[in-house]
This record gives sequence, C-alpha cells and structure tokens, in this order.
Amino acid sequence: MSDEIRRNMALFPIGIVMKLTDLTARQIRYYEQHELIIPARTAGNQRLYSFNDVARLLEIKALIEKGVNIAGIKQVLLPVSKDSEEATVLNEQTEVKRKEMSDSQLHRMLKQQLFVGNRHGQVSLIQGELSRFFH
Repeated sequence: MSDEIRRNMALFPIGIVMKLTDLTARQIRYYEQHELIIPARTAGNQRLYSFNDVARLLEIKALIEKGVNIAGIKQVLLPVSKDSEEATVLNEQTEVKRKEMSDSQLHRMLKQQLFVGNRHGQVSLIQGELSRFFH
C-alpha cells in the first residue's frame, strides 16, 4: 500500500482525534462544516479520520493559536473536496484493512508517520503534537 493511500486511509474515530489534537468534538465538527476537513463516514454514519485529517487539524489549531480567524484559515488552507487527493478514503478495501488492524498495529503505524518527512533532524509541529500521544 502506497504511503499516500495510507495517509488518506480512514482510521481514527473522533475520540482518538480529540486526544491527538487537543481539540473538542465541537471544534472538529466546526472545521468539517467549513470544509477544511472531510472525514469519511462508515455505513453507520460514524466519522473516521485519516493521518492527513489529523495533520490538517493540527495546522488549523496552530493558525488559531496565532490569532488567525476562520476566514484567514480558509485563505491559507483551501477547502478540501471529496474528490481531491487529500480526501479521506473509505472504500471496501480500506475498510477491510482498517478492521483487520489491531490497536497496537494502528499505534505502530501512527508512530511511523511521525518520522515521515523528517529532514535534517528537524521536528515538525505535527511530530511534536503527535509525539505526546506516546508518552
């Protein structure tokens, strides 16, 4: 499975995303309402988020902390469409794969994603935010 497909794969329920980002469910749904993220939905209508969604939420959080309002964030981070490459994927293949993954495999996969794109020992905001999940 390619890294891009893995990063777009619907894996995390909102509870885990809340822990990873320190955002409330209301905040996350608000950003979804403004089309800054578009999580996948299961047959039971449960939201599932990808690594890309978590990264985008952390970017939004950082911009909010700098004082940027939602209109400014929309200018910086263009809205995501369901057809874009960044859209969270939930199809038969990814759903089967997600259900087969144990929590420990998901944890390991998340840990691997912390180190993707790490250049010259620099730690990105996302790596800093997600690394606290492992302590």
